[in-house]
Amino acid sequence: MTDTATTLVTLHATRVLRCAPDGPALDGERAALDLIGDAMGHDAELVAVPAERVGDEFFRLRSGVAGEVVQKFVNYRQRLAVVGDISRHLAESSALRDFVYEANQGRQLWFVADDGELADRLRPTG
Repeated sequence: MTDTATTLVTLHATRVLRCAPDGPALDGERAALDLIGDAMGHDAELVAVPAERVGDEFFRLRSGVAGEVVQKFVNYRQRLAVVGDISRHLAESSALRDFVYEANQGRQLWFVADDGELADRLRPTG
């Protein structure tokens, strides 16, 4: 099922599927596969999902939802960025703060405040 409100943008030579804030929640494997399918259909390399579309269970690491979602993106060689304010979730969990910090050190999963920060992260270095 393709979300008609998604847009494809190119940021510093990276094709990004930017999801609309009012689409279905990213709340498990099925939702992850739907987004991955949309990204592959658009030949996108990275999916940018607004934080408000990420289900609360994703941010409760014990639920396993974050692991399931991230694993699907890894399996299909797609990158994921959660874009927006997640401070409420971070305030509730030191484990989540550690997870976000570690994720942001890599290239597979990023948590960024806004589209500008995403563009900065995608800017080539050197």
